[in-house]
Amino acid sequence: MPSREFDSLEAIVERFLVAGPRGDITAACVGIAGPVVDGRAVTPNLPWVVDERRLAAAIPAPRVRLLNDLEATAHGIWALGEDELVSLQSGTLRRGNLAVIAAGTGLGEAIVVIDGGRRTVFATEGGHADFAPRSELEEDLLRYLRKEFGRVSYERVLSGPGLVNVYRFLRDTGVAGESSPTAERMAAGDPAAVITELGLDGADRLCAMALALFVSVYGAEAGNLALKAPGRGRRDRGGRDRAADFAGAQSGVLRRRLPRQGPARLADGDHPRLRHAESEDRAPRRRPRGRLSVEVGGPEMAPHTPQRSSRPE
Repeated sequence: MPSREFDSLEAIVERFLVAGPRGDITAACVGIAGPVVDGRAVTPNLPWVVDERRLAAAIPAPRVRLLNDLEATAHGIWALGEDELVSLQSGTLRRGNLAVIAAGTGLGEAIVVIDGGRRTVFATEGGHADFAPRSELEEDLLRYLRKEFGRVSYERVLSGPGLVNVYRFLRDTGVAGESSPTAERMAAGDPAAVITELGLDGADRLCAMALALFVSVYGAEAGNLALKAPGRGRRDRGGRDRAADFAGAQSGVLRRRLPRQGPARLADGDHPRLRHAESEDRAPRRRPRGRLSVEVGGPEMAPHTPQRSSRPE
């Protein structure tokens, strides 16, 4: 059910409940994009205000809890099997913390602190931290986006709209030309999905370059997050743009950008056990054992002539 077709989360819940046999609901937990404060969330990409008490009355259910979507995802990680994870970087699993990062409509980040047998998940708004370029190409990307947005966060690059921003930057600065068929497809459908599809297939040079740059920055930010939650490893989860994650795994670009601090794994963010994550106290206590590896050659970035901005930095 597309969220934009509904006026509220309560309306979606009502539609869902009337579609099947109705039973007594004793508790509900909902993951929602954006910060949750005192049981209330204002969604950043929808005109909704979601409140636990109103939601509890609408279901109805005696217990309802709202969680940040990445917080909910982090709880669900332990429900995944080994065949549902792809190893991006091998390493020895150690006791310690985990970090979860997910690019979708926005950029979500969460940290899991492990203390003995207890896991505590902390939602963050790290996706809104300032974008830190690492090369002349990324410095020019920052300048390009700053002209449009002023302050530039990682989410301006690492998200569905962010992938489109990267594509526009490479096109508008002359790094690569745009083909008419690609422009027509993007105008008629979801631009990020078109870039991902054509970039993965290698069918469009500009799309492939945009995807490569996107994945390179993704790996760097995953490493940044890992530095803030040192432990046995990190897990990278894809949202609506999960194909871009898998493109990174296949090309090796994402793997090369991860610092050598421990194992890193990739999971499909649309997996039902992540979409319907259990609450913290009920999360399965399974520790991952094996590893999968995917590594194939991918597109390289073309030589770039820096585009200097006339605006003061």
